[in-house]
Amino acid sequence: MVILEERVIPYTSKDNMVLNLINVRGAKEAHQGPVILVHGAGVRANIFRPPVRRNLVHALVDHGYDVWLSNWRGSIDLPPNEWTLDQAACFDHPEAVKKIQAETGASKVKAIIHCQGSTSFTMSVLAGLLPQVETIISNAVSLFTIVPQWSRVKLKYAVPLVAELTPFISPAWGDNPPTVFAKLIRAMVKMGHHECDNDVCKMVSFTYGAGCPALWRHKNINEQTHEWVRKEFADVPLSFFKQMARCVHRGNLISYDPIVSGLPLDFSVHKPQTDARFIFYTGKLNRCFLPESQIRAFKFFDKLRPNYHALEVLEHYSHLDIFIGERADKDIFPKMLAYLDGKI
Repeated sequence: MVILEERVIPYTSKDNMVLNLINVRGAKEAHQGPVILVHGAGVRANIFRPPVRRNLVHALVDHGYDVWLSNWRGSIDLPPNEWTLDQAACFDHPEAVKKIQAETGASKVKAIIHCQGSTSFTMSVLAGLLPQVETIISNAVSLFTIVPQWSRVKLKYAVPLVAELTPFISPAWGDNPPTVFAKLIRAMVKMGHHECDNDVCKMVSFTYGAGCPALWRHKNINEQTHEWVRKEFADVPLSFFKQMARCVHRGNLISYDPIVSGLPLDFSVHKPQTDARFIFYTGKLNRCFLPESQIRAFKFFDKLRPNYHALEVLEHYSHLDIFIGERADKDIFPKMLAYLDGKI
């Protein structure tokens, strides 16, 4: 796999934030058209490019896709900001897709969306803001937000308390806690997590889930990737966790401020304004969002349009290892490509 061209292309959100897309192309002509990759909270577009023999970007480029990695406002490559899913849905994703269309001339775009990139992108799609998107591979969570009990406790009780003390929390505190409060959080996390010697990995589990670890199985990622994640997680705002607490309490996506955003209040009772095909992915061992989240989403969409959407529950995978796992190129990516191609 040889990357012949990589361009960073700025674009401006509807509320005037400067964001960017990373366009990656290889030796083959991108005859399959553009596909946008949308990362989760507190990471960046680079999360799809772990140090494995063949990551998702390699697989897509080799298969003839024109790959666009989106650094939306939740990216750690951008200045920290107190974002919400509403803002990403209304202001970021529609402009990113328009920019891709302007650069490529394509009438349709496909998407691979992960975690909070998936929830916010799904909100945008269901609200009718992304009619250009025809096929969507959604990982971990989309419309329904079902989490482990310990996560529910943290969202209900810890988030309001922590929000009074800091606007952000960061897994990077595992290596470099900048304040006394950050040092206290790291010490508390280390007392309860003994699954490895990587303190950022431990902080990731504390921040995003209820497992040891929460976002991957250690056996699924190689040592280089386990070290690489130290630099791939940073600030995530408490504003996001406040919204997610509301969604988890409701059981599905709801807008944070529908009067301001113009989005539907409750997306589970709002008729989806899209003809896009969804392929819902989840790891059976996910301890961030339980598999039931995507199973319910599939049932919801399948009821509206039977035998059109699809569901994949991966027996030996968790959350992010679906993309960064050492064997994902063999276990997962071939079928993802078949879905993108419309072959299944």
